Formats: sequence, C-alpha cells, structure tokens
Amino acid sequence: MAESYMEKLSFTLLDAITDKEPVVQEQVCSALCSLGEARPREMLRACNEYLRQHDKLAQPYRALILRAMEMVLSSHIHQLDKDTASILILLASSEMTRTKGLDCDWQRAASSVLVAVGKRFINQVMEEVLSRFQPGVLPHCSVLQTLASLSVSNAFGMVPFLPSILSTMLPMLGMAKHDALRVVFCCALQHFSESTLEYLANLDQAPDPTVRRDAFATDIFSAYDILFHHWLQSRDAKLRLAVVAALGPMSHLLPSEKLEEQLPRLLPGVLGLYKKHAETFHVSKSLGQILEAAVSVGSRTLEVQLDALLATLHTQICVPVESSSPLVMSSQKEVLRCFTVLASCLPDRLLAFLLPRLDTSSERLRVGTLQILRHLINSAAAQMEVKKPFILSAMRLPLLDTNNKVKRAVVQVISAMAHHGYLEQPGGEVMIEYIVQQCALPPEQEPEKPGPDGEDLAAADSVRAVSVRTLYLVSTTVDRMSDVLWPYLMEFLVPAHFTEALTPLCRSLVHLALKRQEAGADAFLVQLEAHANLPSPYAVTTRLLVVSSNPYLGDGRGAASLRLLGVMRQSIHPLLAQPWETAVPLLLEHLEAHTEETLSLQEWEEKLLTFLRDTLAVVSDNTWTCQLSLEMRKRLPSYNRVPQEKNFLYKCLGTTLAAAASREVVRKSLRELLGAASYQQQAEHEGLACCFGICATAHLEDTLTQLEDFMRSAVLRKPSGIFSIFKDRGEQELEKVKSALILCYGHVAARAPHELVLAKVESEVLRNMFQCFSTKDPALKLCLVQSLCMVSQAICSSAQASSFYFSRKAELVAQMMEFIRAEPLDSLKTPLRKKAMLACTHLVSLEPALEEQARAEVIHGCLHSVVALVPEPDREDGGSQESLYQDTVRALEDLLAGLLQRNMTPQGLQIMVEHLSPWIKSPKGHERARALGLSTRLLQHFRQHLHVSALVPFHNLGLLVGLFSPRCADLCSATRRQAVDCVYTLLYLQLGHEGFSRDYRDDVAERLLSLKDGLVHPDPATLFHTCHSVAQIIAKRLPPDQLISLLLTMFEGLGDPDKNCSRAATVMINCLLKERGPALLEKVPEIVSVLRSKLQETQGEHILPAAQHGLYLLASQHCAAVVSSLLGSPLPFDSHTCALWRALAVQPSLTTQVLELLLEKMSRDVPFKESRAFLLGSSPHRVATLLPLVATCALNEVLSAPASGTAVLELYPQLLVALLLRVSCTVGVQLPRNLQAKERRGTGTAPARSLEPCSSAVDALQALLLRGGSQDVAQCMQLEGGWELLRTSAGHEEGVTRLASAMARCAGPRLPLVVKALVCTQNSLYEIQRVTSTAFLAELLSSNVVNDLMLLESLLDNLAARQKDSSTSVRRLVLRGLANVASGSPDKVRAHGPQLLTAMISGLDDGDDPHGLVALEAMVGLARLLDLVAPWDLRLVLLHTVIRIRPFFDSEKVEFREASIRLFGHLNKACHGDCEEVFLEQVVGGLVPLLLHLQDPQAPVANACRFALCMCVPNLECEELAATFHKHLQEGRSLHFGEFLNSTCKHLMHHFPDLLGRLVSTSLFYFKSTLEEVRAAAPMLTGFLVLHAEPEQQPQVDLEQLMAALPAELREEGCGRPQEQAQGVHTAASPSPSTAAPAAGPSTRGPGEVCRDAGPPGEVRLRQTSSLHLPEEGPADPPRTLCCQALPGPSPCWWGRGRGPDWAGQAHEPPQVSQ
Repeated sequence: MAESYMEKLSFTLLDAITDKEPVVQEQVCSALCSLGEARPREMLRACNEYLRQHDKLAQPYRALILRAMEMVLSSHIHQLDKDTASILILLASSEMTRTKGLDCDWQRAASSVLVAVGKRFINQVMEEVLSRFQPGVLPHCSVLQTLASLSVSNAFGMVPFLPSILSTMLPMLGMAKHDALRVVFCCALQHFSESTLEYLANLDQAPDPTVRRDAFATDIFSAYDILFHHWLQSRDAKLRLAVVAALGPMSHLLPSEKLEEQLPRLLPGVLGLYKKHAETFHVSKSLGQILEAAVSVGSRTLEVQLDALLATLHTQICVPVESSSPLVMSSQKEVLRCFTVLASCLPDRLLAFLLPRLDTSSERLRVGTLQILRHLINSAAAQMEVKKPFILSAMRLPLLDTNNKVKRAVVQVISAMAHHGYLEQPGGEVMIEYIVQQCALPPEQEPEKPGPDGEDLAAADSVRAVSVRTLYLVSTTVDRMSDVLWPYLMEFLVPAHFTEALTPLCRSLVHLALKRQEAGADAFLVQLEAHANLPSPYAVTTRLLVVSSNPYLGDGRGAASLRLLGVMRQSIHPLLAQPWETAVPLLLEHLEAHTEETLSLQEWEEKLLTFLRDTLAVVSDNTWTCQLSLEMRKRLPSYNRVPQEKNFLYKCLGTTLAAAASREVVRKSLRELLGAASYQQQAEHEGLACCFGICATAHLEDTLTQLEDFMRSAVLRKPSGIFSIFKDRGEQELEKVKSALILCYGHVAARAPHELVLAKVESEVLRNMFQCFSTKDPALKLCLVQSLCMVSQAICSSAQASSFYFSRKAELVAQMMEFIRAEPLDSLKTPLRKKAMLACTHLVSLEPALEEQARAEVIHGCLHSVVALVPEPDREDGGSQESLYQDTVRALEDLLAGLLQRNMTPQGLQIMVEHLSPWIKSPKGHERARALGLSTRLLQHFRQHLHVSALVPFHNLGLLVGLFSPRCADLCSATRRQAVDCVYTLLYLQLGHEGFSRDYRDDVAERLLSLKDGLVHPDPATLFHTCHSVAQIIAKRLPPDQLISLLLTMFEGLGDPDKNCSRAATVMINCLLKERGPALLEKVPEIVSVLRSKLQETQGEHILPAAQHGLYLLASQHCAAVVSSLLGSPLPFDSHTCALWRALAVQPSLTTQVLELLLEKMSRDVPFKESRAFLLGSSPHRVATLLPLVATCALNEVLSAPASGTAVLELYPQLLVALLLRVSCTVGVQLPRNLQAKERRGTGTAPARSLEPCSSAVDALQALLLRGGSQDVAQCMQLEGGWELLRTSAGHEEGVTRLASAMARCAGPRLPLVVKALVCTQNSLYEIQRVTSTAFLAELLSSNVVNDLMLLESLLDNLAARQKDSSTSVRRLVLRGLANVASGSPDKVRAHGPQLLTAMISGLDDGDDPHGLVALEAMVGLARLLDLVAPWDLRLVLLHTVIRIRPFFDSEKVEFREASIRLFGHLNKACHGDCEEVFLEQVVGGLVPLLLHLQDPQAPVANACRFALCMCVPNLECEELAATFHKHLQEGRSLHFGEFLNSTCKHLMHHFPDLLGRLVSTSLFYFKSTLEEVRAAAPMLTGFLVLHAEPEQQPQVDLEQLMAALPAELREEGCGRPQEQAQGVHTAASPSPSTAAPAAGPSTRGPGEVCRDAGPPGEVRLRQTSSLHLPEEGPADPPRTLCCQALPGPSPCWWGRGRGPDWAGQAHEPPQVSQ
C-alpha cells in the first residue's frame, strides 16, 4: 500500500517535470530528491518505471530525472539492494547508448547513474558496460566516459579490470578517426593511469597487493606511442590538450628504459605546446609529472634539456596574468612545482640561472624571479640551506628597486627568509630595515582607485599591507627572530620618517617585550641610556605620547603606542611602574569605548595631558622634568608637517614647564619658544598660545612678562640695527607674530587663575592685545576675536563677575558686530562668527546692560550672518565644515538665549520671534530650517526659565502658533519636526500662563510628540493628515480670544513661498473653522474679506480649493452671514469670488439654503429704478438695482457648480420662475454708472461673466437648465436662437415662447410645479413679468403635454381670467394661448368651443387696444379654431364675426388684411353646404375686395385672397365660376389677372345679373384706395362688370356716379395705370355697343406698336393694343371688343398666350389653395 502511494506520488511529481518554467523543473527535482531521502528504493524504482513507460519523453526531461536519481544514489548507495541495482544498471546503460550523439547532458546523466551504482556494485556495472565494449568494434563514447569515471570513483574496484580493458582498447586506437572520439580515449587513458598510480601507491589497502607496475607497462607504452607520435600532431587543440594531459600520468607507468629513450623527444614536444595554447594548466601539470618520473628514474637527459626547460618555465612565471581564474593560478602552481623538482636534482645550475635575472631591466622578469626564489626557499629548504649567504648577497640589489610589484615580491621573499633562518645571518638587519621602511610608506602614496596601469597601482596598494603583516608575523610566529628584532626595532621609533610604521613597530615590540617579560625581569628591562643607537627615555616618552594624541591615525597607533609605554614603564623611570600599570589601561579602555567618529579629540588630549601631569607629579624630579622639557623643545621641528601633533607637543611642553620648579628654566624656555616659533604656520599659533596658557596656570607673572618683553622688542619697536631679531622679517610676518601674541594673551587669560586675571584684564591683557591689532588681516582678526572670547569667558567665570563693571563692554560688542557683518555669506571658512558671538554672549551678561537699539542690531546682524549662509556643497572636508557650522549655530543660540533672558516676558519672546519671522518664511529651505531650529531652542529656553507669579494672558499665542504650525509640512524633514516642537512648547507656555506647574503633562499636547513620526516621510498625504491632527490639537487648547489672530496669521501663511507650507496652512485653517467655527459668527465678514484678498494676492493652485473648502465649512455654520458677506463683493465678480460662490454648492443641504437666500435677496428689492438723464426732455430709462443684480450673478455661479445639481432639482420650479421673471424685468435695463465704467474697462480683458443685467439673468437661467437636468431644453434654445431673443426687447416674447416650447418637448414632467409657481406670479405689479408668464403658459397649450399632465383645464381657466388684464400684451397672449389649444389638444376644442369662441369674439371687440393687436390675435386664433369647434357654436357667432372682420380687409397693415381675409375664407369653408342667406350676403359683399386684393402688393395678402375666393365659390353654387377659380387660383400657378377678371365678371353677370349695381358701387369705393395696384384693378373690374352686363341690367349702374368718378380718376396726377384703366371703363360704358373703334387718340396703332404717352419726362411706356374677341354666349349676342392696355401683374402680355380648348373650365370643386 505504501509502495503504491509512493509510486503515485512520484509519478505525480514526474508529470510536472515537463513544465516550461525552469524554476518549476528545479523544484520538482528537489522534491524528488527529498522523496528519495525518505524512501530511496521506491523513488528509484518509480523513476525507472516512469522512464520506461514514457519512452517518448524529451531528452532534457529524461536528463533531469536521471540527475535526481544520481543524487539519491550518491547519498544512499549503501541502502541499495542488488535487484534494484540491476534494474538501474540496465536502465542507465540503455539510456546512455540509446543515441549515437556525443557529449549530451542526457548521456552524461545516465553515465553518472552507472558510476554512482558502481561505487558498490562494480562487478555488475562492469559486466553491463563491458558487454557494450567488444573487441574490434568502436564503443559508444559514453561507454568510454563511464569506464574513465568508474576508474576515478572506484580505483580499487576498477584496476583489476584494466589489463583486459587496455588489451581491448589498444586496437581501437587505430580505428578512431574522429578527433572527438580520440579525446574520449585520451581521457580514459589519463584516468586509467591515475587510478593505477593511486592503486600502486596504496597497495597496503588494495584488494590485490600482487599487482605490479610492469603489468601495465607494455600496454601503456603502446598507447603512448600512438598518442605522442600521431595524435599529438593533430590540429585540434582539444585533442592536443587531452593527449598531453594523458601523457603525464602515463609517463610514470612507462618502463624506465623507454622513458629515458623518449625524454629527448618528449620534453621538447611538451614544451612546444606552450606556444600553441593560451591556457597551459594541462601542459604544466603534465610536464611536472614527466619531470617527476624522469627524476625518479635518475634520468641524465634532464641536464641536457635543463636550459630549455628553465627558459620556458621562467617565461611562464613571468608572463603577465590577465585573469585571476582558478585555472590560471593552478597553472602557475604547476610551473613552480616544476622548479621544485628541478631544484631537488640541479640546485646550483638553477640558482645560477635565477640570481642574475634579479638585475634585469624587465620588471616582469624581476618579479617572476623573486616569486620563484621565494618558492624555492620554502619548498627546497634542504637544497638551499648552504646557499643562504649567496642568496642574501644577491638580494641586496632588489632592495633598491622602486617598483611596487618588485617591492611586494621582495617583502614576500624576506618573509620566507625569516622562517628559514636567513635573517640571522650577517646582513639580515638590512632585510629587517627594508621591511620597516615599507611599513612606513606614507598613505598618500597608496592610490584609492586603479589608474592606467591597474596592476602597478594594485601592487602599491598592497606593499605596505604586506609589509605590516610580514613584520607582525615574523615577530609573533618565528621564535628564532626574537633576539634579532629586540631591541633592534626600537631604533625606528623616534625618527620622523618611520612615523607610518609606528603601529606595526609598537605591536611587534609589545609582543617581543611580553615574551621577554615571561622569560624574566632581567631579560625584559632595557637600559636605554646604555645603547648608543637606542633612543633616550625622554625621547621615547615624548614620541609615544605625542603620536597618541591622534590615536586612530596609522591603523590605531595611539593604542599601540600607549601599550608600548605601558610595557616599558620601568625603562622610562623606575617610579612609573605602579602608576602607569593603572593609568595606561584606563586610557586604553577609553579608546576602546569610542570610535574615530565618537571620540572627542579635545577630551582625549586633556586625558593625555592629565596623564603627563600625573607622571611629572610622581617623578617629582626637577632635573628629570627640565630634561623632558628640553627634549620636547628639541623635537618640535620634527613635527612641522603634522600641525595637530605639534600643537599637542606644545601643550605637553606647557604642562611640563608648569610643573617645573625652576623659574629661570621657565623664562628661558618661553623666550626660546617665542624666538624659534614658526609664525608663518597659522596652525602653530594655537599650540604656542596653549603652551603659554598652560604655563600661566603656575607662572602667570613670568608668562605675561615674557610676552610683553617680546612684544616690545619684536612688534612695537621698528627693527633697526643688526641686533634686531626680526630685522629680516617682512611686514607680513610681523602680522603673523601679532596674531600669535594676541592668541597667547587670550589663552593666558582663559587658563590662568580667574581672580588673578580679573585685575589685569583691562590694564594689561586688553591693552596689549589692542596694541597688537592694527590691520584688517583675517588671521589677525580671528585671533583677536578668539582671544576676546576667552577673555570675556574668563571674566564671566570669575566669582566677582557680578560686581565687575566692564567699561569697554559696548566698544567690544560693537567691534564684534563689525567683524560679524564683514564676514561673507557665501561660505563659512573660519570660526570668526562663532567666536565673535560667543564673546558677545559673555559680554551681554556683564554690566552695564546694552541699549535697545544695540540689542536689535546684535540680533539682526547675528541672524543674518548665520541663517543666510549659503549651504556648502558636499566636499571631502564636509565633516569639518558641518562641525564648524553647528558650533556657530550653538553660539548664536546661546547669544539669543542670553538676550532673551534679560526680558523673559511674552513681549520679549515676541520681539525675538519677530526678528526670526522673515527667516521662517524665507523661500530658501536652509534658511527656514535654521530659523526653526533657533526658534525651537528659544522657546524651550523660555519654557525652562518661565516663572509666572500671577495668572496673566499669553496675548500673542495665536500669532506665534500661526507662524510655526504651517511649517509642519515644510519640504525639509528636520524643519517639520522642529515646527511641531515649537507648537508643543507654545501650548505648554499657554498652560504655564494659565497656572499649571512646569512638570504638568497635558494629554492633548503630548499627542503632538507622537505625530512627529508622521512627518519623517515626505508623502504629501501623510504630511497633510498629520497637519490636520496638529490643527485639531491646537483647536482644543487655544483660548477663544486667540482664535481670530491665529486664523489671520494663517491666512498670511497662504502666500508662503513653500507650497507645502501654504497647503498646510489651508488644511489647518479648514480644521480650525470646522472645530471652532461656531464661535466666529461676528468675525465672518472679516474672515471672508481676508480670504478674498489672499486669493487675489496668492497664485498657488492649491489655495483656491482649500479656500473653497474653508468657506464651505464656515457657511455650514453661518450660512446667512457668509452669503451676506459674499454679496458685498464688488461687481463684476473676479475669478476667486466666483470660485468661492461655487464652493457653497458642495453639500446639497447647504446649497439649498444658499439658493433660497439668494432667491430672497433677488426678490427683496425692486429690480430697477426709473431714472431721467440730466437733460430736459429726455425720456426716462431703467437702471438696475444692485442687490438683485449681485444675487443674480451669485446664483449664476452657484448654479454653474456641478455639485449643485441635487439642490437645483429640489428648487427647480422656484429657480426657473424667479430667473425667468428676472430676465423679463431686466430687458433693456442699464447698469449703474459705476458698473458701466467697470464693464467698459473689462471688455478688453474678456470677463468670464457678462455684467449686463439681462445677460447675467439669461446666463443664470441657462446654467439652471444645464444643472437641473434640462440640457436638451438649453440645447434647443441655443439652436433656435432663443437665448439671444430673450435678451432683446423685440424678441423677448418670442424667446419665452421658445423656452416654453422646449420645456414642453424635453422637460414635460417638470411642468406641473413650474406652472404652479408661474401662476402665482400672474398678479405681479410689473407688466413685463405678467407678459412673460402669460407667454410661457400660452405656449404650453400648443403642446399635447399639458393634456397628458392634466394641466389643460387649469391653464384655460387661468388664461381666461387674464382677459381683462390692463396690459394689451397680456390680453393678446391670452388669446394666443387659447388658440394654441387647436394645436396642442385639438380633441378638446369642441368641448371648450363656446369658451374659446367667446374669448376670441371679445378680442375682436377689444376697444382698449389702440393698435388692434388683440383683434389681430383674435382673428388668427379664430382661423385656427373654426375647423374644430362645433357647427352650432360657430353659427351663433358667424355673422357677428364676418361683420367685425370686414373693416380689416382694407387695413393699411398687411397683417390685418391677411388675417381678416384668411379668417373670411375659413368662415366660408366652415359654411360649405349650409350657408344661410344672411351670410351669403356677406359673401357677395366680400367678392369685390377679394378680387381687387388679388393685386395686393403683399404676397401674403394676395395668397389669402386666393384662399378666401376658393372657399367662397362653393357657397355661390356656380359651377362655371368654380371652374374659373379652379383654373386660375391654383397654388403655385401665376395669376393672369385680366384674363381671370374678365372670365369671373362674365360668369357673375351671367348667373348673378342682379348684383351688377352692388358690385359696381363697391368697386367704385376702391377708386380711392391707398394701394396703387388696387386702385388700378378697380376700374378694370368695373369695366368688365359693365362690359358683360346685359342691357336690361345696365340701369342698375348709376352712370352719373360712375362718370363722376371717372373724371376724378383721369384728373389724378402721377398715376398712369389708373388713367388707362379708366379709359377702358369709359369705352365699355359708351351707349353704342357696336362701336368697335379704339378710343380717340392722335393715331391708331397696331399690335406691338410703341407709343409715348404723357408721363414723367423721359419715361418711355409700352402700350400694346389688341382686339379681344370674347367667346360667344349665344347666337343672338353681337360681337363686342374691348380696347385695353397692359395691366400690372405677373404677365403683362396675358392676351398673347394661347387659351386651352375648354377655356371656360369644367371644375366644380374649389381649387387647392394654401390656407
């Protein structure tokens, strides 16, 4: 069961091995190995089964499985049973030989499995492998590789099979033709030979100890012959290397005589391969094996071949190594092994070859030779023993070599010599000195980076290190070297040129001394005075003590020197044994407790000086002390190149002199020091001054005397004569002397007893110092400042300082400030600022106190000098620069704290912060950081020294918090944390002023410290979140009276140059407004005003959103106050005010309040005021009132905000109605004069919003529609030009109509509430508002949506109620709206017919309309309604309507003529088939006007006449007349008026002869028409009527009236056409019907003739005459002719056109004419 499970698990893993990802494949292999670790047998069998089942599995995957099996077999071979081994052997053998490919991973993996199994089951494996290794047949390459690998892994098991394998293999060598197969044979022979040699070397452990070398000699020689003589000559490099690799081990198995025989050819052949191959490892290894074989048989051939061998091998060692690969290094080792073999038999010739090459010019040859020599000293010690003097002598020449590679090789050779006793020989000291010299190589000569010659630099880098290691190893590990090195190494301690070697020297000497101490006290003690070459105790003490002052130089020579002092304490002085045994370890512990970065050199030097003072006190021997001081003075010049150590030596000398009891020695030493000092070295001044200062601690009088004597002789007195010690020194050096003297006085004052100094400060110290100071030399100035600092500090440290009156205080402070102001701001190179400020710090605490002006100048000057410093770029000396800067800052902090200490009040703190404020707000980050750091220290100092005796207010807390808190988001991380510290301290200062104790801890304030972690990372989101938290803490702890000052200060911070701080200010302002907003009601106008002004001043893109949010927070608490404050903003609104208005639309509930307030403001005041111009007689004009105008502009801004949508939807009806009425009452309204000027000025700058009252209202209305979801309405208005119409007086009504139409089409569901709100405005005092609302409601009735929304009844009732409105426009629009029912709800007209008709008739009778517009609207409306009302309802008003509209036929206004005539046609249409007699009379009465107005100059009127005539003719019941109308009055056809009139009159007279008189009398009325065309047509109509009248009917015509009218026509002037028509009438009315002659005239003309009639001068008129033969009416009718002229109309030659076959027409239906 378990086996089955293991098989399944293994198969699952094996299935995953075909994954494409190499990582997965490796993991599967690892899992298989882990499985094999637990159950190896099952895993191996599963893999075997899987491979057999998956015969087609790709080779790479098979290789992975086989490799996993090999790894399991390697670790668990002893757990493998025989059966499993047999299975695996067969599998691996099959896999290995499945293909004939060579050297693939798959075959190697299978071979590895066989080799792993062969470690235990060699016989079974050999049985299978040999079955595939048959004589006469070339074997598979993998079989040979497997045999070779088996011989390596299991030599004892394989060697017994080798004789038979070799006998089978040898014939195959000749059969191998391919180089790859030959390579495999060579590898097999190499491994067979190696395993044989291993077997023979371990016969005692072999299973068959009878095996002898001879058993293989014959076969090996046969193989050698083929390999050397045939295969070695191949061109294939791999084959040659394989052959030579095989020849090496094979040479040991060759018979001795055969080897001796072959060597003359074999050695040159192998040496020749060096030229053919770049990688020579196999060649060198094989050569070494051949040489060992030759030496082992005592071959004499080597002597003959030695020169060639040495030359070739030497070249291989000296050849430059381009790679450090293991193969290259191994090749070098094999070559050196060859030299060892040769040294064992021919040492003399070998040295004779090598040593001369130490003097060659080639650096490579010298280095290579030294390398060989070192190897021979180590590996052939027995042969080289007698050659030691010879070798030592030969090595003197390389000691002079300057090449770094050669030096390193020489050191390595000397190291080998030390181990083998060479240095004990005469001349060995030279080698030791050479090592020490290399240890003393200066570090500056050791380059850090490789240059062009990388190897040479690498050697330079390692020469000193190799030498140091060599010296220490020789001292500690080679026992025979102890007597050689001790005490010889001590000779190198004192000389300055061995300084860099002190550390290894001291370590070696300490080790040697300890060894000698263990041997016994007598052996340990060294009498230094007894050895002439050894340094004295004073020299050793001075040397080791001085070099310890900089303990980490030279690999830690301080600790090494102190340890050497400790072990030599008795040799220095017998009394020092016990004290130094305790003191030195303490010094060493101090060094071990620190690093180079943490150790304070000043503190360390003080410890060393204390150690020296204690030493002098223990010795207590004036002679010894004076001798030590003499030694120190003598050693001063040797430290000229190391100023720091020289300065320390000066301090040691001062300490020694202070301990000396002899005043004469002290005075002499001080004189010599002043005379011998190197004043040109600025660094030496400090050491000399320290020496005098330390000496003054015990010898003040002598020190001051020597200084004054030297000053008088060297400085004050001009050099004259040959005895002046400074007569050869120039003026510049004299200044250096003055600097040193000034510094000496400073140190004397600082170190001498203060009580003694106080009496001499002004009388001696300051007087002499200022006598030396006479120039502006920077060094001299620095020395003066430093000395004054020390003097002032000494005064302050004195016990009598409080009672000391320093009369020169103000003078010194002014001098310090002058120095500080003169310092450059672009760099900080000297400590002058620091020293001067330290001096000022001490001086300000002395009496008398400084004046206020002087205090301010000190603060301002020092701040400017430090804070404005330009940061130094990163340099190598950046650490020292930073240290100097930090010291300077600390000096400034101390100075400011000292000045603050004299006025520890909030006002005093405010004064200090006012000085810092410009720097805190600086656009430069480094200045802000420095100012915040100073502020932090000052506030902490103020808190630490705060003493509040009574509860007093901290009146400037808000200002200070507002200044510091925005810096919590500064770009600099340190500045951010310092800002938090400032706020933290300020809050505790407030608590202190409230009476809390200094140790009180406030939980809220303490939270600030936890917020500092959030300020470390510069992520903006994290920073501003932290700033918000800081503001919350401030809001909780800030007193109410400080809130407004805090806010105003933060508003000032909006303009901060640091954008992060500006953003932080906005965050904090908004947080404060949110947290403390309820208390700010009275300050709202001020806050809004400041906010607006700051937005105008600042340009940051982040400020506006933050200000908007702040205003929102304020408005959410004081909405009315904020709206009122914003309404006070001047018009036109700037962009920032607009943005603030839009900010009030963020939250729906707030937006609703704002909109309601704005609506109330907009309707509170009258929309305009009547105003007359100053000129008399000018008409009044309307001027917009300010508050509604501002409210409208504000509404526009709020509505334009996308977030206002929710509130707009809630107030949509009220907003729409209010804005629509606002638009109506601002049409034509002007801006106030002051705003007109602004508008004119703003035209050039393209303002965002129009300031014109009506345009602003229209814009707001448009914004409302867009924001309220009525975008389609706004788009329709835009496309139809509705917005422009709304703005104009002439188009306003039409614009409202289009708005209502668009609303009905696109926003129907909103209409009920809109209508409800609009109805409420119908009683407005302003006519224009009533007109607008009526126009909107009237237009709604033209849409069916009112019927769908059940608004029809209410709208009709509302409009009907407005019929009595005082406004003519309202009454007119009411009629239009009622008529619109015909379009919107035609099915409802019949139900409301009486109401509608009554309203229309009332409109016709409207007597209050002077222009008749109401009647016009009534006529148009009736025309629309007639087809839809009930016939009965129409019959009741029909006659009244016809009579009422008849006067409008002849109106002078086109609209009235068209409307009345068209309505007349509709009335006729409505009466078709049911025409009453009374109405028929009206029809007949209208015929003449209709016929005549067909010639109306206005096309709409003519078209209306066509329509009306077509509608009248059915009521006349005359088919011929109907046919005529149908023919001539069709739509789109031009009218031939004369022809049509002739035909019409003919049919009228034929069917209605009784109408002649009536028609003629009506026609005579139009003879006086104002329309020229109608006047022209009237005579023609009369003529045709009379012409076609029957004789018996002619009495109906009043001829007198007619004839009376004609002369009047003829008398009219300037009216040619009526005269001509009248002539026609006259002819037709003559009593003789048979007269056919034309009217009398000067001549008779034929058709088409041209004549000139009377008319305007120069006018030519065409007259065409013709005899028109009318159709015969019957046989009794005599023919009649009519002479007429061309009539005005579309075709003046109408009678020239052909007539159709049925001229009279047959149609009985009226023609189709447009209505």
